[in-house]
Amino acid sequence: MVYLKNTDEIEKIRKASVAVANGLVKLKAAVRPGLSLKELDRIAEDHALQQKGIPAFKGYRSYPASLCVSVNHVVVHGIPNDYLLQEGDIVGIDYGIVLDGYYGDSAITVPVGKVSDKANQLMSVTRDSLMKGIAQARPGNRMGDISYAIQFYAESHGFSVVRNFVGHGIGKRLHEEPQVPNFGPKGKGLKLEVGMVLAIEPMINEGTFETEILSDGWTAVTKDRKLSAHFEHTIAITKEGPIILSTPDIAA
Repeated sequence: MVYLKNTDEIEKIRKASVAVANGLVKLKAAVRPGLSLKELDRIAEDHALQQKGIPAFKGYRSYPASLCVSVNHVVVHGIPNDYLLQEGDIVGIDYGIVLDGYYGDSAITVPVGKVSDKANQLMSVTRDSLMKGIAQARPGNRMGDISYAIQFYAESHGFSVVRNFVGHGIGKRLHEEPQVPNFGPKGKGLKLEVGMVLAIEPMINEGTFETEILSDGWTAVTKDRKLSAHFEHTIAITKEGPIILSTPDIAA
């Protein structure tokens, strides 16, 4: 069942989402060769507590960390470990905070130093595909309009769209109905309504869209071990159209 939010609830989700976005600004600034993934996770946990919130992911279905950190061919749900970032890596940073009982969720993919032209293009196309999807999040449209916009844009640039993981509703829980696929036919699926709050999150691969889960039960990787990128915003559907809630209010 899809739970429509009122303006007060959307404002609470916005505050949580801004806290996440501000944290991502800090995390992006920290990324450099030689930084460990565990250090990124420490920065994220400290930031959540400074905001008088709690990390949304830690303990969720026994997940052990505050961040999902996905390097190179890791698609999503990489568990922070002692790996030291290297020049040329790309690192997906997926972050959530619970504030006053409401969730915010957002993700970025960041270059580590100088990266390849292909990696830069993949990150750019993934970010732009997210914005194409958000633009379709209007009352009266269908979920498939979001999905199709993301898929068409990514595939038109020669990349593939992950099928095994999708976006989601968000509010008092991290994952609510409805699911938000990043692929599918336009004009199909759930009708979009004012009050829906969605976490839209394309995961776009350099090669095949197929993924595998590693033995830790969390880490999803590309089957061909080629690069993957991930961007996510929490958005609200209003009468005027989509509003991005996960915009930072601190300087990058």
